[in-house]
Amino acid sequence: MIYAGTELEKCAANHTALSPVSILKRVERVHPELPAQVHGSIRRNWGEVAQRCKRLASALASHGVSSGDTVALIAPNIPEALECALAIPMLGAVLNANNVRLDAATIAYILEHGEAKALLVDTEFSGMAKEALKQSGRDILVIDIQDTQGPGGERIGALTYDELLAQGDPEFAYTLPNDEWDALALNYTSGTTGRPKGVVYSHRGAWTNTVNNVITWEMPHHPVYLWTLPLFHCNGWCFPWTITLLAGTHVFLRSPKADAIYNAFAEEGVTHLCGAPIIMSMISGAAPQDQREFTQHVKMMTAAAPPPASVIASIEAMGISITHVYGLTEVYGPAVVCAEKPSWRELSVDDRANLKARQGVAYELEEDVRVLDPETGQPVPWDGQTLGEIVFRGNIVMKGYLKEPEETAKAFKDGWFWSGDIAVHHSDGYIEIRDRSKDIIISGGENISSIEVEKALYSHSAVSLAAVVAMPNEKWGEVPCAFVELAEGTEVTEQALLDHAKSKLASFQRPKKVIFGELPKTTTGKIRKNELRDRVRDRS
Repeated sequence: MIYAGTELEKCAANHTALSPVSILKRVERVHPELPAQVHGSIRRNWGEVAQRCKRLASALASHGVSSGDTVALIAPNIPEALECALAIPMLGAVLNANNVRLDAATIAYILEHGEAKALLVDTEFSGMAKEALKQSGRDILVIDIQDTQGPGGERIGALTYDELLAQGDPEFAYTLPNDEWDALALNYTSGTTGRPKGVVYSHRGAWTNTVNNVITWEMPHHPVYLWTLPLFHCNGWCFPWTITLLAGTHVFLRSPKADAIYNAFAEEGVTHLCGAPIIMSMISGAAPQDQREFTQHVKMMTAAAPPPASVIASIEAMGISITHVYGLTEVYGPAVVCAEKPSWRELSVDDRANLKARQGVAYELEEDVRVLDPETGQPVPWDGQTLGEIVFRGNIVMKGYLKEPEETAKAFKDGWFWSGDIAVHHSDGYIEIRDRSKDIIISGGENISSIEVEKALYSHSAVSLAAVVAMPNEKWGEVPCAFVELAEGTEVTEQALLDHAKSKLASFQRPKKVIFGELPKTTTGKIRKNELRDRVRDRS
């Protein structure tokens, strides 16, 4: 074997870890003068952002944060959230960016389960964070982020973000991880039990999807990217690193609104954005007074509940081209794309939109995505009719579930990640989801566990049985709809149950409708949710 000699072994000159940590160093060196952050009146270039990130990493290190430590974040789409994505991995520490819409009890569980050593929190959410810290019982470093574009709020930390940066070294020397398989991020996802699971990302996986975004979306250098997708959701589908890699401009919105989106199109020259179908509807259905003219071509990537073909058609008529993608937290966000074929351009608008509403094929750098029979493990026929489960394999798959060896082994059965999503395989190789075996409801891009909602309803004394399914909604894509069977001799109104849910669930998790009556069951007593879903569709 002539290729096994010592002269051909890996060494520092020819082998380094694949990691997003490499990205900022090049951008600072090559494009320090180019715009990096736009947030209201805030304007910063890449030289300034790089120094802020090094200050952040250095200051956290001085407070005892080191390799393998978890740093939690509760913040909307603001510059500080981007800086955490760039700086925390410099230490080998693990970023745990959390959904700002979660309740205090869930955040408390996450802080404890993830063993957070520090928490950075936007003051808008300080009340919730304060209660979460109390419930978790953890004594950790808390940093207040005081966003000048936000509503403000109570300070609960030892120091502010700006005070923390002032303690840091702008020339902090950081290094790549020793191993590209080291953990980079911890993201919690709702499962069928309602108890969040900690999905662990590696440096290698995040780097791979960072580059994959460029290829899949055919992105040029220096894009102007609008943050309508939450930065906390799957680490913004790895776009914090993708846009930085391309020396692009990050344009931030604390919360997406139609007028703000159009203003960004018109005034900042936005070229790219991502978001759930609700963002598409927000744009296409904006009131005339909220709309602005823009001359540039805009590209939008959308995922979550499959977008209606009518919405795709209407938004593309405005000069915004749509790329439909699909994935899960466990695969770094999107890992499947409805890749548009050149021949589709000859089709009618409606026919093209119907094709683009499918989930599609594997990302270029994802090794494989298939639809398998969950019983046999064999591929289903490419007939567009036979149901199977979507499975993934490749570098864009999580390391595993934190502290959940049995769940990890179950998810990785037979060398595949089993998504739990039921789909068909069309004759052209494209997959299309037909159902969600986990009964997860995707509302405005957020995952809602039906069992968690049911648990809240069951806590009411009048509820004997409860089942929650997705109900189509024009604005949010899907919302929870509750079917309730009352205990004998009890009475309760729909509004009373909705009010009861307010004390148990975050606002986006609460059912939007309650339907009373006997629930359909199997012979073993299991509720037939498929029949309930049919009822909801018939009502809509």
